[in-house]
Amino acid sequence: MDVIVAGGGPVGLTAAALLDAAGVRVEVHERRGGPGRETRGTTVHPRTLEVLTMLGSGDGRRVADVLLARGSQVPDTHFATLPDHLDYRDLDTPFPFVLRIPQWQTELVLTEALRARGVPVHYDSAVTGLEQTGDAVRVRAGGVWRSAGYLIGADGAHSAVRRAAGIDFPGTAPDHLGFVADVQLAEPIEDYSHHWNQDAGHASFLVLPGDTIRVFGVRAADVGLPAEEVRRRQAEPFTFAELTESLVAICGTDFGVHSPAWLARTSNSGRRAAAYRTGRVLLAGDAAHVHLPAGGQGLNVGVQDAVNLAWKLAAEVHGRAPERLITGDAGYQAERRPVADQLVASTRAQDALMHTFNPGGAALRDLFSGFIAEGGEFAREMALRLSGLAVAYPGPDGAHPLTGTRVPDLSLTRRTVHRELRPDRFLLLDFTAEGSLSGLGSEYVDVRTAAVPRREAWRDVRAVLVRPDGYVAHAAPSAAGLAEAIAAWTEPDHRAVPSGG
Repeated sequence: MDVIVAGGGPVGLTAAALLDAAGVRVEVHERRGGPGRETRGTTVHPRTLEVLTMLGSGDGRRVADVLLARGSQVPDTHFATLPDHLDYRDLDTPFPFVLRIPQWQTELVLTEALRARGVPVHYDSAVTGLEQTGDAVRVRAGGVWRSAGYLIGADGAHSAVRRAAGIDFPGTAPDHLGFVADVQLAEPIEDYSHHWNQDAGHASFLVLPGDTIRVFGVRAADVGLPAEEVRRRQAEPFTFAELTESLVAICGTDFGVHSPAWLARTSNSGRRAAAYRTGRVLLAGDAAHVHLPAGGQGLNVGVQDAVNLAWKLAAEVHGRAPERLITGDAGYQAERRPVADQLVASTRAQDALMHTFNPGGAALRDLFSGFIAEGGEFAREMALRLSGLAVAYPGPDGAHPLTGTRVPDLSLTRRTVHRELRPDRFLLLDFTAEGSLSGLGSEYVDVRTAAVPRREAWRDVRAVLVRPDGYVAHAAPSAAGLAEAIAAWTEPDHRAVPSGG
């Protein structure tokens, strides 16, 4: 086996699907006894739908297409439960909306895609130990030792892989205790309904597919608690009686809440793994970073981890990864840990806006909500960040400004860019008038011709090399230096496995 993935949630399943599509032998081990049925992460942002467009579902459609058919599209989203929402409708993406879909549905679609490809997903098979050697990793899963070239820990916030690999998980201790539930309501309620009460706390409601209502919030009395108390109470079940009591205290009514399908406690602990990789063990998703659940960012950033990791690890497995993809400036940790830093910073800011229950907090909410209501650059930048479309990776000094940025879904000869992407190869966009770059195609590089995009930042480019994850690897006004740029991304300069980084 080339790669074992620990964790059968959206992050682990996405990583496995992409690795398999790149010709890597992979299997998934999940501690649960079967597929999940909890709604949990319900928000899929535009950038996640873009990258899931590259994955086939097994029935002739792309994974993104199947998710769209099962979820509901909402053109705006909240930031920190502010009254005014961020508008996605003008974003430069095929998916200018938030897709609401229960996490178990997302997992089901990905699991079906893996089943269609013959990738095994083993349930009731928790990873409980690992041993590394110079050229393999032994993994104890489901009580049996198995060997693989690499292990991906996508097994959640309490990752057994992270602990077994000896990777620290530093961060901030929690100081408040929140709640989340999926219920039915007897009384009608507006979608994206937010109740912020300076004296009692806040509660928010949103409608999920199937008329399930997601409610989440925090009691004002549960803010500013000692970390030990938060951890102790978070380990206790959150009861339906506590939910109704909280809603009455915050909203003045419980809206006739009934039929709870899921009840849980939340906190605002923010942690990041000290390393995303040690030897042949790598971490992704909640195993690498946890934060206040705000804005639906956790699932989406985790899937983006998987997308960034899969093509690089596939190149390493096949022996064609240059050092820059393993330990260098374009390595998995080098690119994704800063994104986690930004994620934790964003959720901390939302924490302050949501949970500062005093006159200053009320004024701050009014101020920021007003900025969003005005639209303009502030609101647009916030929408780009929350949607995942603003993520960019640093390029080398002197590189074209497009380098490291996400490629829009440009129209090509047959399909669009996102539907041409493959996890095992680069895409060379040929904007020359005569289509002169065809000779640079190879086993690892597809060449596609197109007209120069009608976008200001793209007007001067004639050659753009796109990474398998849809970001610009190289952009230039001519073919000069293009062959060297391709080689720098696709030809190995060593094959040593690192001890970290």
